[in-house]
Amino acid sequence: MPAKRRARAPVFAALGDETRLSLVAKLCGRRPYSISQLTQGSKLTRQAITKHLRVLESVGIVHSVRTGRESLFEFDPQPIEGVKQYLDFVSEQWDQALSRLKSFVED
Repeated sequence: MPAKRRARAPVFAALGDETRLSLVAKLCGRRPYSISQLTQGSKLTRQAITKHLRVLESVGIVHSVRTGRESLFEFDPQPIEGVKQYLDFVSEQWDQALSRLKSFVED
């Protein structure tokens, strides 16, 4: 499990920013977005959005596809699924610990 924790830590770190969470929410629609489309409605510059997208791309949450002069960014759910599996594992451990505590208190 320590290796899996190490593998998941960068994904948690990348998601630990409000702007990046917002970008992931936009990209979950399953259609690719350009940087200018992702910048619309934001007070951030294209450069700032690009920086956040690169962080997400470095952990595999998004990937870019070059079309002409633009890069289009798409969501990849696989790293999020890995984090979900890890959180399910931790949740199960907590459930077991609480069950043991309940048994101990009730006896």
